Amino acid sequence: MSTHPLRTFSLVAICGLATAMIAQRPTETMKYPETRKQRGAGDTLHGTWVADPYRWLETDTSIETADWVARQNAVTDAFLSQVPFRKDIAKRYEELYNFPKVGAPFKVGEFYFIEKNSGLQNQFVIYVRKGLSGEDKVFIDPNAVDPAGTTTFNLLGASADDRYMAVGVQRAGSDWQEITVYDLTTMKQTNDLLKWAKFSGASWYKNGFFYSRYPEPAKGTELSGASKFQKVYYHKLGDTQEKDALVWEDKSNGDLYVGCGVTEGEEFATLYISTGTDGYEMYFHDLRSGGIPKPATKWKALQTGFAHKTRIVDFVPATGKFLVVTEVDAPNYRLVEVDPGKPEQGNWKNVIPEKKELLQGVSTGGNVLFAEYLKDATSRFYRYAMDGTGEQAIALPDIGSAGGFGGKRDATFGFYSFTSFTDPGTTYKYDYATGKSEVFFRPELKFDPSQYITEQVFYSSKDGTQVPMFIVRRKDVELNGQNPTMLYAYGGFNISLSPSFSTSRMLLLEQGGIYAQPSLRGGGEYGEDWHKAGMKEKKQNVFDDFIAAAEYLIANKYTDSEHLAVNGGSNGGLLVGAVITQRPELFKVAFPEVGVLDMLRYQKFTAGFGWVPEYGSADNSKEEFDYLIKYSPLHNVKPANYPATMVMTADHDDRVVPAHSFKFISALQPAQQGTAPVLIRVQTQAGHGAGMPTSKIIEQQADKWSFFFHNMGLAPAYGLQDKSPSGTR
Repeated sequence: MSTHPLRTFSLVAICGLATAMIAQRPTETMKYPETRKQRGAGDTLHGTWVADPYRWLETDTSIETADWVARQNAVTDAFLSQVPFRKDIAKRYEELYNFPKVGAPFKVGEFYFIEKNSGLQNQFVIYVRKGLSGEDKVFIDPNAVDPAGTTTFNLLGASADDRYMAVGVQRAGSDWQEITVYDLTTMKQTNDLLKWAKFSGASWYKNGFFYSRYPEPAKGTELSGASKFQKVYYHKLGDTQEKDALVWEDKSNGDLYVGCGVTEGEEFATLYISTGTDGYEMYFHDLRSGGIPKPATKWKALQTGFAHKTRIVDFVPATGKFLVVTEVDAPNYRLVEVDPGKPEQGNWKNVIPEKKELLQGVSTGGNVLFAEYLKDATSRFYRYAMDGTGEQAIALPDIGSAGGFGGKRDATFGFYSFTSFTDPGTTYKYDYATGKSEVFFRPELKFDPSQYITEQVFYSSKDGTQVPMFIVRRKDVELNGQNPTMLYAYGGFNISLSPSFSTSRMLLLEQGGIYAQPSLRGGGEYGEDWHKAGMKEKKQNVFDDFIAAAEYLIANKYTDSEHLAVNGGSNGGLLVGAVITQRPELFKVAFPEVGVLDMLRYQKFTAGFGWVPEYGSADNSKEEFDYLIKYSPLHNVKPANYPATMVMTADHDDRVVPAHSFKFISALQPAQQGTAPVLIRVQTQAGHGAGMPTSKIIEQQADKWSFFFHNMGLAPAYGLQDKSPSGTR
């Protein structure tokens, strides 16, 4: 018998494929829950009537919506319960996931804070040790606070005297956060409690900190109502929230993100104002002479308007100048020096000029500069003197993704991490003086990374643009045109997809499957020009890039349409929704996760207004309405033979509200002309993805990969030869 891993995997028994085909027969007569159509619901947009019969599902707190979710989940679970290897996948994933995980240390005075997970704990435990080699003691154990594992704690920053730590608390995956404070002399929580913060840090100044918050939402709208009029406050330790000083607000425009930072030496406060997720304004205020700013304070402008991205990295006391990263006159970004007294662009001086590669970011530590570049979506790091001279390349362990290096001005060493598609992440200690690295923590794995290879190919998109794609597989996988393959991408918001590790992905790779990850336009892999080529009216380029990636994999015998799945989350969920409505025949299985699927109304919920610079808005103009409705997944569902689809969302997702997924599946189910299942899986007590407890991650991934394998008529080789779904023997 062949020892090829895929043969073992796809021919578990001589009749394994036939058994899998029988298991799919229930979809021929599958009855989906009835979804009421709301008569007359819709809008007239720029002279065009757009029906919206499932609009009632936008009311996430209604009894009718809750009943609909329960009925949909029941159908999905009933289908998945027939998959004979569902429990075996969960067991194997638990085995793979069960290894110690340790984050990079965070230094505060003489203490180091380190996040650890022994393997299967629902949330990472935050430990504190005195000195780098000191004994670990529990600082915060989220698993003890919330046995269900749905509460997360994040260190937001320490006071300049290293005595206090601000900690963000989030529940059930929601973006809403409470901010608490711990006294590090006692390691106990103070009485400080701040509510209704979102997308906020804690920037310390003297005996308090700046933070951003929204007005308290109306009861029942916490997870779906539009988040409007974010403001900046200063909280003084010991005060109640009602006493917090208002620092900045805009009473005329509620659709703004705003945040306040402070330079390391507390010399300046910085103010970030944005209409969304693209360009932003940047201002600063001299704390040394002006003290805590007030609403009437006239902040000094560094960058006005929302067409560019200009960010203050830090202030350098020795020169009295700012270090600033900007893409003004530099689509791939550059680092410039700016005199606070003469901040006009004509006075900016290059410190690190623009290069051919994308400057991903700059950090400082130990009076050294660290610049991260992306070369074909993989990390390259260089160090410089503070004036930009003396460039030295930092040797990384392999081709992959790295991050870190930064620290305080007086630090003598820092930390960085490195990861790849088959390396879950090693943390290194980096000596600023010598430039030498040493391993701080390397995890022990339940598989052999040396058995896998990663290649990067370039393929032509529809318009001829060359697009890079990573392809990961076992070394002994043959390119026979039938390998089960997962194609994953994002393509938006200037976000770069670099190599990263996923334990669940190993469920595919170890069985002889293939993982492919293209770097689509709309992302940031090649700077602002690459990003803008996938924005607004050019968004179709992103979908064309993804479709071309699928066609490349098929043409080059990695897989075929009967063994190809597509996956993406959030903006990537939009991507999957768009391509399966445009090219349903190209894919066998699809997973649109927490997707933006209603492109005509996304801006009306929670933080959706912030995506208008990326997508445009149907409210803005007929031109924007015309290109949005052409690709909006919800509005392009028509009778067709769709791939097996499992829409995935969560009841506490207040980033991309679940109504997107609810309405999309409601349209897709009656439009399905084939026998493949089109289902929705609604995770309870979870949000957009961050902070999900390990137990729910295992359940979710077991369901996802069970759906993947089963709908391809394949069974992982986990001792399933004798098993078949109920009613099919």
